[in-house]
Amino acid sequence: MSERLLLTALKGGSNTKIITLNGKRMTRMPSALEKLPGLRILNLQNNLIHEVCPELRTLTKLTLLNLGNNLFEEIPEEMKYLTSLKKLHLFGNRICSIATGVCDGLQELVLLNLNDNRLKSLPQEVGRLRNLTYLSINHNQLTGIPTELCSIQSLSELHLNYNQLMGIPEEIKLLRNLQQLFLVRNNIEALPEGLCHLKKLRILDIAGNVIQIFPAGFQNLKLREFYCEGNPLFLKRPITAIRPKDVWTLREIAARFVLGQLDKKNHLIMNAIERYPETKDKLSKARRCPLCRKPFLSEWLECVRFVSPSKNWKISRNLHLIPLRILLCSYQCFDRRGPNLFGIAQE
Repeated sequence: MSERLLLTALKGGSNTKIITLNGKRMTRMPSALEKLPGLRILNLQNNLIHEVCPELRTLTKLTLLNLGNNLFEEIPEEMKYLTSLKKLHLFGNRICSIATGVCDGLQELVLLNLNDNRLKSLPQEVGRLRNLTYLSINHNQLTGIPTELCSIQSLSELHLNYNQLMGIPEEIKLLRNLQQLFLVRNNIEALPEGLCHLKKLRILDIAGNVIQIFPAGFQNLKLREFYCEGNPLFLKRPITAIRPKDVWTLREIAARFVLGQLDKKNHLIMNAIERYPETKDKLSKARRCPLCRKPFLSEWLECVRFVSPSKNWKISRNLHLIPLRILLCSYQCFDRRGPNLFGIAQE
Protein backbone atom coordinates (compact mmCIF):
# COMPACT_ATOMS: atom_id res chain seq x y z
CA MET A 1 0.00 0.00 0.00
CA SER A 2 2.78 2.44 0.90
CA GLU A 3 4.47 1.91 -2.47
CA ARG A 4 1.21 2.53 -4.33
CA LEU A 5 0.56 5.70 -2.38
CA LEU A 6 4.05 6.96 -3.12
CA LEU A 7 3.75 6.20 -6.83
CA THR A 8 0.50 8.17 -6.87
CA ALA A 9 2.32 11.07 -5.22
CA LEU A 10 5.14 10.86 -7.78
CA LYS A 11 3.22 12.49 -10.60
CA GLY A 12 5.77 15.27 -10.50
CA GLY A 13 8.50 12.82 -11.48
CA SER A 14 11.90 12.29 -9.91
CA ASN A 15 12.23 16.04 -9.30
CA THR A 16 9.51 15.96 -6.66
CA LYS A 17 10.47 18.16 -3.69
CA ILE A 18 7.56 17.52 -1.29
CA ILE A 19 5.78 14.28 -0.34
CA THR A 20 2.85 14.32 2.11
CA LEU A 21 1.23 11.02 3.10
CA ASN A 22 -0.34 11.87 6.44
CA GLY A 23 -3.00 9.65 8.01
CA LYS A 24 -2.85 6.86 5.44
CA ARG A 25 -2.52 4.03 8.00
CA MET A 26 0.83 3.10 6.47
CA THR A 27 2.73 0.42 8.42
CA ARG A 28 6.09 0.95 6.74
CA MET A 29 7.97 3.62 4.85
CA PRO A 30 8.00 3.16 1.06
CA SER A 31 11.30 1.85 -0.30
CA ALA A 32 10.66 3.81 -3.51
CA LEU A 33 11.95 6.87 -1.66
CA GLU A 34 15.37 6.11 -3.13
CA LYS A 35 14.00 7.33 -6.46
CA LEU A 36 13.67 10.82 -4.99
CA PRO A 37 17.23 11.99 -4.26
CA GLY A 38 16.13 15.64 -4.51
CA LEU A 39 13.29 15.36 -1.97
CA ARG A 40 13.26 18.29 0.49
CA ILE A 41 10.14 17.70 2.62
CA LEU A 42 8.67 14.36 3.74
CA ASN A 43 5.49 14.25 5.82
CA LEU A 44 4.42 10.83 7.13
CA GLN A 45 2.54 11.98 10.22
CA ASN A 46 -0.34 10.02 11.76
CA ASN A 47 0.48 6.58 10.42
CA LEU A 48 1.45 3.19 11.93
CA ILE A 49 5.13 3.14 10.96
CA HIS A 50 7.49 1.59 13.52
CA GLU A 51 10.83 1.66 11.69
CA VAL A 52 12.53 3.55 8.88
CA CYS A 53 13.46 1.93 5.60
CA PRO A 54 17.17 1.64 4.63
CA GLU A 55 16.46 3.80 1.58
CA LEU A 56 15.95 6.81 3.85
CA ARG A 57 19.72 7.34 3.92
CA THR A 58 19.63 8.36 0.25
CA LEU A 59 17.62 11.52 1.05
CA THR A 60 20.67 13.68 1.71
CA LYS A 61 18.87 16.86 0.58
CA LEU A 62 15.91 16.41 2.92
CA THR A 63 15.39 19.50 5.12
CA LEU A 64 12.14 18.59 6.92
CA LEU A 65 11.04 15.16 8.15
CA ASN A 66 7.76 14.72 10.03
CA LEU A 67 7.21 11.26 11.56
CA GLY A 68 4.94 12.47 14.34
CA ASN A 69 2.26 10.17 15.75
CA ASN A 70 3.68 6.85 14.57
CA LEU A 71 5.01 3.80 16.46
CA PHE A 72 8.78 4.39 16.60
CA GLU A 73 10.58 3.15 19.72
CA GLU A 74 14.00 4.53 18.82
CA ILE A 75 15.58 7.30 16.81
CA PRO A 76 17.46 4.96 14.44
CA GLU A 77 21.02 5.19 13.17
CA GLU A 78 19.80 5.78 9.60
CA MET A 79 18.89 9.34 10.62
CA LYS A 80 22.56 10.32 10.69
CA TYR A 81 22.69 10.21 6.89
CA LEU A 82 20.17 13.06 6.60
CA THR A 83 22.96 15.62 6.61
CA SER A 84 20.82 18.51 5.30
CA LEU A 85 17.96 18.01 7.75
CA LYS A 86 16.90 21.18 9.56
CA LYS A 87 13.58 20.20 11.16
CA LEU A 88 12.76 16.81 12.68
CA HIS A 89 9.35 16.03 14.19
CA LEU A 90 9.09 12.78 16.17
CA PHE A 91 6.33 13.71 18.62
CA GLY A 92 3.70 11.19 19.68
CA ASN A 93 5.74 8.00 19.25
CA ARG A 94 7.09 5.48 21.78
CA ILE A 95 10.71 6.55 21.61
CA CYS A 96 12.80 5.52 24.62
CA SER A 97 16.30 5.66 23.11
CA ILE A 98 18.48 7.44 20.57
CA ALA A 99 20.91 5.33 18.53
CA THR A 100 24.62 6.09 18.85
CA GLY A 101 25.95 8.36 16.13
CA VAL A 102 22.64 9.97 15.15
CA CYS A 103 23.63 13.41 16.45
CA ASP A 104 26.92 13.33 14.53
CA GLY A 105 25.09 13.43 11.22
CA LEU A 106 22.42 15.99 12.11
CA GLN A 107 24.77 18.95 12.19
CA GLU A 108 22.32 21.24 10.32
CA LEU A 109 19.35 20.49 12.60
CA VAL A 110 17.71 23.63 14.04
CA LEU A 111 14.45 22.15 15.37
CA LEU A 112 13.86 18.87 17.21
CA ASN A 113 10.41 17.93 18.53
CA LEU A 114 10.31 14.85 20.79
CA ASN A 115 7.13 15.63 22.71
CA ASP A 116 4.96 12.79 24.01
CA ASN A 117 7.46 9.95 23.99
CA ARG A 118 9.04 7.68 26.64
CA LEU A 119 12.55 9.08 27.00
CA LYS A 120 14.05 8.66 30.49
CA SER A 121 17.39 10.22 29.57
CA LEU A 122 19.26 11.97 26.79
CA PRO A 123 22.64 10.80 25.50
CA GLN A 124 25.69 13.02 25.94
CA GLU A 125 25.90 13.17 22.15
CA VAL A 126 22.96 15.60 22.09
CA GLY A 127 25.53 18.32 22.74
CA ARG A 128 26.84 17.78 19.20
CA LEU A 129 23.72 19.32 17.65
CA ARG A 130 25.63 22.56 17.37
CA ASN A 131 23.04 24.47 15.26
CA LEU A 132 19.97 23.53 17.28
CA THR A 133 17.86 26.55 18.25
CA TYR A 134 14.59 24.86 19.31
CA LEU A 135 14.34 21.70 21.43
CA SER A 136 11.06 20.39 22.83
CA ILE A 137 10.85 17.23 24.97
CA ASN A 138 7.56 17.79 26.78
CA HIS A 139 5.62 14.86 28.26
CA ASN A 140 8.45 12.36 28.57
CA GLN A 141 10.05 10.71 31.62
CA LEU A 142 13.33 12.61 31.89
CA THR A 143 14.87 12.59 35.36
CA GLY A 144 17.81 14.79 34.39
CA ILE A 145 19.48 16.49 31.47
CA PRO A 146 23.14 15.97 30.51
CA THR A 147 25.51 18.87 31.02
CA GLU A 148 26.52 18.42 27.37
CA LEU A 149 23.13 19.84 26.36
CA CYS A 150 24.31 23.15 27.85
CA SER A 151 27.11 23.34 25.27
CA ILE A 152 24.67 24.06 22.42
CA GLN A 153 25.46 27.75 22.05
CA SER A 154 22.74 28.34 19.45
CA LEU A 155 19.86 27.05 21.62
CA SER A 156 17.26 29.78 22.16
CA GLU A 157 14.13 27.84 23.16
CA LEU A 158 14.01 24.82 25.49
CA HIS A 159 10.80 23.00 26.47
CA LEU A 160 11.02 20.36 29.22
CA ASN A 161 7.47 20.45 30.60
CA TYR A 162 5.84 17.43 32.24
CA ASN A 163 8.88 15.31 32.96
CA GLN A 164 10.41 14.05 36.22
CA LEU A 165 13.34 16.44 36.47
CA MET A 166 14.79 16.89 39.95
CA GLY A 167 17.02 19.79 38.99
CA ILE A 168 18.83 21.73 36.29
CA PRO A 169 22.65 21.65 35.97
CA GLU A 170 24.70 24.70 36.93
CA GLU A 171 26.14 24.58 33.41
CA ILE A 172 22.90 26.05 32.07
CA LYS A 173 24.73 29.37 32.39
CA LEU A 174 26.59 28.37 29.19
CA LEU A 175 23.39 28.69 27.12
CA ARG A 176 24.08 32.36 26.47
CA ASN A 177 21.48 32.65 23.70
CA LEU A 178 18.63 31.00 25.60
CA GLN A 179 15.52 33.19 25.44
CA GLN A 180 12.72 30.85 26.52
CA LEU A 181 12.85 28.13 29.17
CA PHE A 182 9.84 26.00 30.10
CA LEU A 183 10.03 23.60 33.08
CA VAL A 184 6.36 23.17 33.98
CA ARG A 185 5.24 20.22 36.14
CA ASN A 186 8.52 18.59 37.13
CA ASN A 187 10.00 17.79 40.56
CA ILE A 188 12.53 20.62 40.64
CA GLU A 189 13.45 21.71 44.17
CA ALA A 190 15.89 24.50 43.37
CA LEU A 191 17.14 26.53 40.43
CA PRO A 192 20.93 26.80 39.92
CA GLU A 193 22.77 30.08 40.38
CA GLY A 194 23.93 29.73 36.78
CA LEU A 195 20.40 30.57 35.63
CA CYS A 196 21.00 34.16 36.77
CA HIS A 197 23.72 34.52 34.11
CA LEU A 198 21.29 34.07 31.21
CA LYS A 199 21.20 37.68 30.04
CA LYS A 200 18.98 36.94 27.03
CA LEU A 201 16.34 34.93 28.92
CA ARG A 202 12.94 36.54 28.43
CA ILE A 203 10.37 33.84 29.28
CA LEU A 204 10.66 31.47 32.25
CA ASP A 205 7.86 29.12 33.28
CA ILE A 206 8.48 26.90 36.33
CA ALA A 207 4.85 26.38 37.39
CA GLY A 208 4.02 23.21 39.29
CA ASN A 209 7.39 22.33 40.81
CA VAL A 210 8.53 22.22 44.47
CA ILE A 211 10.67 25.36 44.52
CA GLN A 212 10.72 27.36 47.77
CA ILE A 213 13.44 29.92 47.10
CA PHE A 214 15.37 31.47 44.21
CA PRO A 215 19.13 31.99 43.86
CA ALA A 216 20.62 35.38 44.68
CA GLY A 217 20.66 37.58 41.59
CA PHE A 218 17.46 36.10 40.19
CA GLN A 219 15.72 39.48 40.47
CA ASN A 220 18.21 40.96 37.98
CA LEU A 221 17.09 38.77 35.07
CA LYS A 222 15.65 40.78 32.15
CA LEU A 223 12.50 38.69 31.91
CA ARG A 224 9.33 39.68 30.09
CA GLU A 225 7.27 36.76 31.42
CA PHE A 226 7.69 34.72 34.61
CA TYR A 227 5.25 32.08 35.86
CA CYS A 228 5.68 30.14 39.10
CA GLU A 229 2.20 29.24 40.35
CA GLY A 230 1.93 25.89 42.12
CA ASN A 231 5.29 26.15 43.91
CA PRO A 232 5.51 26.21 47.74
CA LEU A 233 7.42 29.51 47.83
CA PHE A 234 8.62 30.84 51.17
CA LEU A 235 6.29 33.48 52.54
CA LYS A 236 7.19 36.49 54.63
CA ARG A 237 6.61 34.98 58.05
CA PRO A 238 9.31 36.02 60.55
CA ILE A 239 10.03 33.61 63.38
CA THR A 240 11.68 34.62 66.63
CA ALA A 241 14.16 32.04 67.89
CA ILE A 242 17.18 31.79 70.17
CA ARG A 243 20.29 31.98 68.03
CA PRO A 244 23.39 30.01 69.05
CA LYS A 245 26.90 31.41 68.92
CA ASP A 246 28.97 30.96 65.78
CA VAL A 247 30.94 27.72 65.88
CA TRP A 248 33.29 27.06 62.97
CA THR A 249 35.50 24.11 62.16
CA LEU A 250 39.27 24.53 62.26
CA ARG A 251 39.25 24.16 58.47
CA GLU A 252 36.81 27.04 58.13
CA ILE A 253 38.79 29.25 60.52
CA ALA A 254 41.97 28.61 58.52
CA ALA A 255 40.16 29.19 55.23
CA ARG A 256 38.73 32.51 56.38
CA PHE A 257 42.14 33.65 57.56
CA VAL A 258 43.77 32.78 54.23
CA LEU A 259 40.91 34.32 52.25
CA GLY A 260 41.24 37.48 54.30
CA GLN A 261 44.95 37.64 53.58
CA LEU A 262 44.29 37.14 49.87
CA ASP A 263 41.86 40.07 50.01
CA LYS A 264 44.68 42.17 51.49
CA LYS A 265 47.01 41.09 48.65
CA ASN A 266 49.43 39.36 51.01
CA HIS A 267 52.12 38.32 48.53
CA LEU A 268 53.54 35.64 50.83
CA ILE A 269 50.15 33.88 51.01
CA MET A 270 49.45 34.47 47.32
CA ASN A 271 52.73 32.89 46.27
CA ALA A 272 52.27 29.96 48.67
CA ILE A 273 48.78 29.21 47.32
CA GLU A 274 50.16 28.93 43.79
CA ARG A 275 52.17 25.89 44.89
CA TYR A 276 49.05 24.05 46.09
CA PRO A 277 46.58 23.87 43.17
CA GLU A 278 44.06 21.72 45.08
CA THR A 279 43.89 24.27 47.89
CA LYS A 280 43.64 27.09 45.38
CA ASP A 281 40.74 25.32 43.67
CA LYS A 282 38.86 24.89 46.96
CA LEU A 283 39.39 28.53 47.93
CA SER A 284 38.13 29.63 44.52
CA LYS A 285 34.71 28.32 45.53
CA ALA A 286 34.50 30.73 48.46
CA ARG A 287 31.50 33.03 48.80
CA ARG A 288 31.25 36.58 50.08
CA CYS A 289 28.85 37.69 52.80
CA PRO A 290 26.40 40.26 51.35
CA LEU A 291 26.43 42.21 54.63
CA CYS A 292 30.04 42.41 55.86
CA ARG A 293 31.58 41.54 52.45
CA LYS A 294 34.03 39.13 54.10
CA PRO A 295 34.75 35.77 52.36
CA PHE A 296 33.83 32.38 53.78
CA LEU A 297 34.12 28.82 52.55
CA SER A 298 31.76 26.13 53.85
CA GLU A 299 30.15 27.37 57.07
CA TRP A 300 27.25 29.74 56.56
CA LEU A 301 23.77 30.69 57.69
CA GLU A 302 21.09 30.25 55.04
CA CYS A 303 18.59 33.08 54.95
CA VAL A 304 15.84 34.38 52.71
CA ARG A 305 15.44 37.93 51.46
CA PHE A 306 12.16 39.11 49.99
CA VAL A 307 12.21 41.47 47.02
CA SER A 308 9.50 42.78 44.73
CA PRO A 309 9.40 41.38 41.19
CA SER A 310 10.41 43.73 38.40
CA LYS A 311 7.64 45.95 37.10
CA ASN A 312 8.71 44.92 33.60
CA TRP A 313 7.80 41.27 34.22
CA LYS A 314 4.48 39.75 33.30
CA ILE A 315 4.02 37.47 36.31
CA SER A 316 1.73 34.98 38.01
CA ARG A 317 -1.19 36.76 39.67
CA ASN A 318 -0.35 35.51 43.17
CA LEU A 319 3.34 36.51 43.10
CA HIS A 320 3.88 39.55 45.33
CA LEU A 321 7.38 38.95 46.69
CA ILE A 322 10.29 36.86 45.40
CA PRO A 323 12.17 34.87 48.08
CA LEU A 324 15.92 34.95 47.36
CA ARG A 325 18.50 32.64 48.93
CA ILE A 326 21.10 34.62 50.87
CA LEU A 327 24.11 33.09 52.64
CA LEU A 328 25.49 35.02 55.63
CA CYS A 329 28.90 34.32 57.10
CA SER A 330 27.82 34.38 60.77
CA TYR A 331 25.06 34.92 63.32
CA GLN A 332 26.79 38.19 64.11
CA CYS A 333 25.90 39.41 60.61
CA PHE A 334 22.43 37.91 60.97
CA ASP A 335 21.86 40.28 63.91
CA ARG A 336 22.62 43.18 61.58
CA ARG A 337 20.10 42.11 58.94
CA GLY A 338 17.50 44.40 57.43
CA PRO A 339 13.70 44.12 57.80
CA ASN A 340 13.26 41.91 54.72
CA LEU A 341 15.85 39.29 55.64
CA PHE A 342 14.86 36.22 57.64
CA GLY A 343 16.45 32.97 58.76
CA ILE A 344 15.21 29.68 57.38
CA ALA A 345 13.99 27.34 60.08
CA GLN A 346 15.64 23.92 59.87
CA GLU A 347 13.15 21.08 60.25
